[in-house]
Amino acid sequence: MTLPLGPRRLFVVVLVAALAGSWLAWRVFDRDPDPSVADVHPTAELIARGEYLTRAADCAACHNAPGGKPFSGGLAFKLPFGTIYSTNITADRETGIGTWSDDDFVRALHQGIAKDGTHLYPAFPYTSYTALSRDDAVAIKTYLFSLPPEHAPARPDGLTFPFNQRWTMLFWNLAFLDEHRFRSRSTLSAEANRGAYLATALGHCGECHTPRNIAFALRPSKEFAGTILQGWHAYNISPDKQSGIGDWSDTQVANYLATGHAQGRGSAAGPMGEAVSNSLQYLLPQDVTALVSYLRTVKPQLGEPGTAAPWAAEKTAGDPGSRIFEGACAGCHELNGQGRETPYAALTGSQTVNDSKGLNLIQVLLSGASLQVKGGTVFMPGFASAYSDGELAAVANYVIGHFGGKTGHVTADDIREGRSGAELAAISLNSSE
Repeated sequence: MTLPLGPRRLFVVVLVAALAGSWLAWRVFDRDPDPSVADVHPTAELIARGEYLTRAADCAACHNAPGGKPFSGGLAFKLPFGTIYSTNITADRETGIGTWSDDDFVRALHQGIAKDGTHLYPAFPYTSYTALSRDDAVAIKTYLFSLPPEHAPARPDGLTFPFNQRWTMLFWNLAFLDEHRFRSRSTLSAEANRGAYLATALGHCGECHTPRNIAFALRPSKEFAGTILQGWHAYNISPDKQSGIGDWSDTQVANYLATGHAQGRGSAAGPMGEAVSNSLQYLLPQDVTALVSYLRTVKPQLGEPGTAAPWAAEKTAGDPGSRIFEGACAGCHELNGQGRETPYAALTGSQTVNDSKGLNLIQVLLSGASLQVKGGTVFMPGFASAYSDGELAAVANYVIGHFGGKTGHVTADDIREGRSGAELAAISLNSSE
């Protein structure tokens, strides 16, 4: 039997509801914009600072599509619930952000809300950018507005219901957006705190290297534990000695970040190669050092072992993987895996050849790899059209066994699935031009 609410109890319920509604409005809606705050006047110094921060934030990784103009968007992101496309962030007034004020831009980075009030999807890493200082956010906008505007209309997203309902992000933000500016930790040195800002706010490393939950939000308890992203394995970069980078020297970590290669640890490829090409190689030496300092303080995360002492497996007579490697690969990588002419071709110690599932190795065998560094271009061609699924699986397993000291578990079906993913990505990118 339900008893009617008395006047006092009814008042309490109404009061609680009103307070909850007020908190919801304060939490979700327009808190950053302030019409009384004028846009910052652009100066050469501010533009230069904004360029550095834009590189450090790796905006190009998402907003530069193959064949497109810088920052004009159109890059496709294939998600479990559909495809979304990055937007034009040039100063074009019709198709870009040319009409946005500093407040509009800051709100997008801090709250994930566009100028017109629509909610952005967290594929745009505002859950990390929310920690950026206003000054840094405005500097990035100032730099972007100093570039030529590009007319590039947005492609409509292809998300299934209910994920195509942007208003639902209001509730997602309530659950997962921890909106605050970066807070230094008293337990860290000034250098490590600078590294924390670079890694968690500006560089948003966790967006690739931290697993997500069922709601597609980052899992803080698994920070930097590694995950699978767009078919690539973003490795564990926590200080764990077995599955992370705890056994790497500071010099190895710094060199990998700044050049895409660490002696005895391999070279960057895929999305990590892009991060080095677009962003990390341009960091000041002291910022690279700060990143290394911070990564040493992160909680070690357990996972699948990423590296092991390399050993030379016995060749099996008639092994197709061995024959193909000797004929097509040893010319660059050498039979001992040390690399010919360039250290970037070295295989020994690489995490890629120490993954028994060969996820990244499959991607590289099919599509190749390219790394743009200050010393030039490091390039490896893809072999998708040169060999069958079975042959490429044999090569992958040979490389894993010969240079990683593990038993490879790559099958022809894995190669076939990798081909399908590469073809879908190519079709998606071409259709976005």
